[in-house]
Order: sequence, then structure tokens, then C-alpha cells
Amino acid sequence: MLKNKGLTIFSCLVFAFLFLPLLLMAVTAFGEASTITFPIEGFTLKWFGNVFASNAFMEALKLSTVLALLATLLGLIIGIPAAYALARYTMKGKAFLKGFFLSPTIVPGIVVGYAIYQFVVVSLRMPIFESLLLGHFLVVLPYSIRIVSSSLEQFDFSIEEVAWTLGCNKWKTFFKIVIPNITSGISAAFMLSFINSFNNIPVSMFLSGPGVSTLPTALMNHIEYNYDPTVSAISVLLMLATIAIMFVVEKTLGIAAFTK
Repeated sequence: MLKNKGLTIFSCLVFAFLFLPLLLMAVTAFGEASTITFPIEGFTLKWFGNVFASNAFMEALKLSTVLALLATLLGLIIGIPAAYALARYTMKGKAFLKGFFLSPTIVPGIVVGYAIYQFVVVSLRMPIFESLLLGHFLVVLPYSIRIVSSSLEQFDFSIEEVAWTLGCNKWKTFFKIVIPNITSGISAAFMLSFINSFNNIPVSMFLSGPGVSTLPTALMNHIEYNYDPTVSAISVLLMLATIAIMFVVEKTLGIAAFTK
């Protein structure tokens, strides 16, 4: 009994450590002071107005959203067949391929960003957007492969073989049998990849250029010269957007789908 009580107290302290900073940040978004202070002085919504009035933030938000969406879709297009091949077939160098596909999660992001910068920007002289897209694609690809692979490990491939014996070719079987059975894994991979791409800083810092920056990079540049609650307001808006996405997922798929 004492052990369970101690575990409960420890869990509460951990959750408090995680959520109290978010709560304090959310509160500071409504203060009237020109700097981030707590407790706040007065109540205002002008900092939220500053967010939408700032062309730099709006352009950065648009770029981050488009970049994260495209990188995530590319990651799924490459990651789903790769995860299927690794789960379905036995091949030479399978362990090496798994390590290769998952290597971006092991190598620090700043190293990945610098390597891509040297190869893509310095050597190949690719445009900024294409360089960012390639960098974010490499960041999210391991998440797509890892999560979809977890779903495929629970998939009974004998169902696929039955479809083959009934005359369904391999392509139709893949799209009509395999994909519908791993929808929860694909959805989870999409969400996690999108969030990681949208919030990525190390790779974006190296690959951004004049007039082109993602939202996290724009926030860092803003904090460097300004310490007003506009940053807190943006953070609140992003948290609300995340809650809305999770609500939609819960109503469409159900959170339980991600734990199967």
C-alpha cells in the first residue's frame, strides 16, 4: 500500500514537472506587460493579434505546414513499402537496412542538418525549399518505417496468401488487404512524422535561407531580439491546434486504435 502511494506521488510530481511550464506559458500569453512575466499584469488578447498581424510568422507557419505535410507524405510513400518489405521477406542485409533506415533517429539532428547542408546546398546548390524538404523527409522517414513496422508485426500474412490463392494479384492484395489492416499504424505514423517535421529546429536552421524560415526558426529569431508574450500566444495557438487534431482523431479512429 505504501509502495503504491509513493508511486502515485512520484507520478503526480512528474506530471506537474511536465505540465506546469505549459500552464505558466499559457497564462503569460494574456498579460498586458511588454515582456513575459508571471504573475501577469492585467488581461489582454493583443498578443494573439500580433501573431496574425505578423507577416513573418504567417509565412513561416505556412511554410512549416506545407513542408511538414509534404515530408510526411513522402515519408509514408517510401516508408510503408520499406516497412512491408522488412516485415514480409527474409533477405540478406536485413539488419543493416533496418539500421540504415533508422539511422537519422540515432545521429544527432544538428549532425544530420550539417551533413545535408554540405551535400545538398554547398555541393549540389539545390534551392532552399527543396533542401528543406529533403532534410525533413530524412527526419520523418524513420518514424514512418518504425511505426508501420510495428503494425505489420501484428498482421497475419496468411490472410494475404489466401487472397493470392483466390486470384487477387499482389498489388490489389496490398491495397485491399494489407493497407486497411494497418490503418491505425499509418495514422499514428502520419501524426508523429508531421509533428516532428513541424517542430524540427536543427535541420531547419542549417537549410533555411534569406526570407525563408520555418516557424520554430522564426520563433527563435524573434526571441533573440524580443521577449514579448507574442511567443507565448503562438505556443497557445499551437497547443489548441494539437488538441483539436487529437479530438478529430479520437472521433474518427479512436485513441485505442493507436495502442493495438
